Amino acid sequence: MITSDSDKLREIIAIDSELNKIQDQDILLERILSVARRITNADAGSIYIKRDNNLDIKYAQNDTLQKDLDPGQKLIYKFFTLPVNSKSIAGYCASEKKLLNIPDYYGIPKDAPYSHNAKYDKDAGYLSKSMLAIPLLNNMGACLGVLQIINKMDDEGELIAFTNEDEQLVRHFAVNVVIALEKAQMTRAILQRMVQMAELRDPKETGPHVNRVAGFSVELYDRWAFKMGIPEHKRNKDRDIFRMASMLHDVGKVGISDTILKKPGRFDEDEYSIMKSHTLIGARLFRDSQSEFDQVAQTVVLNHHENWDGTGYPGHIDLDTGNALKTDEDGRVLGKKGTEIPVFGRIVAIADVYDALRCKRVYKEAWKEEDVLEEIRKLSGTKFDPDLVDIFFEVYDRLQTVADQYPDESE
Repeated sequence: MITSDSDKLREIIAIDSELNKIQDQDILLERILSVARRITNADAGSIYIKRDNNLDIKYAQNDTLQKDLDPGQKLIYKFFTLPVNSKSIAGYCASEKKLLNIPDYYGIPKDAPYSHNAKYDKDAGYLSKSMLAIPLLNNMGACLGVLQIINKMDDEGELIAFTNEDEQLVRHFAVNVVIALEKAQMTRAILQRMVQMAELRDPKETGPHVNRVAGFSVELYDRWAFKMGIPEHKRNKDRDIFRMASMLHDVGKVGISDTILKKPGRFDEDEYSIMKSHTLIGARLFRDSQSEFDQVAQTVVLNHHENWDGTGYPGHIDLDTGNALKTDEDGRVLGKKGTEIPVFGRIVAIADVYDALRCKRVYKEAWKEEDVLEEIRKLSGTKFDPDLVDIFFEVYDRLQTVADQYPDESE
């Protein structure tokens, strides 16, 4: 707990440079919420992003509920959307572009334009008391979203109202948050345009699909990294880069012929051989590495079709020439096997297959969820790392939150 206002201000100043280093929007939003709660000693909170005339919840955090979970587990929250209007607290904050400091959530005056909704507390099994809602406004006055922090606590853990000093600290914090958020949104837009370019070639490679795969991948990585004892600062850095890189897992399909990419039926042997080359084509896009992102993106693109038992592709090949580096007795390239496959590739392999099976495509109907889960179990130890399959089921509820945030446009 941060006790003095000077300490809080120093933390805000120190955190500004950290936030500006985070490139992925979703990772940034989660970090923003965490920092805002810490500097105000808030027990809980949520953060929303404005989309058209709605607010989409992106993250919710709650220390009281988190304490009931096992170490390494994350709080499950339900994805929902609020209209930008005066009926809800967050909606009013966004529509009027005003900060709201509410000392008693259930004591909001009847003549107030906004009101509380007890359903959220009931669903969570939690009691909200004090609340501070801050619009995230850019320098043009446009609202990008709303930061909402709940239940300020004193040194003894008693619930108290947010102070005027809290308002000033959070206002200062929000100014710098918006700068980082706009930069992250620009980065996301660039990645989405790359995905859209791939989508022009392959209708299956959609924005919602790649965002789901990226979100699934981060949830799997978080749990895996915690179990492996990877320090938090490295986990946070890896999550940021890995999420963006995962979005580009199939970017190499831009180099595959339309007659193959858009074929409605199954590939013959020659077509499948050409299709498999998208891993090599995509990895070569990041050959002249300029950053850790380039390195991780190349790793993901090259390795997400390798199989745990060594039957995947492209296997042990030279990235520049495409020549085999390891072959079997018949001269065929050997696939990477087990932990020869980098963990980022092993994770995206599960995330990609899971999303492909659960969603409708031009060549197939969506599988029933129970059939998808059975298939994931069946492929443990052959296609997938069995430890990661176990983790998949441990974080399954979190994966559903990701799926709800990025539905296909037809849904």
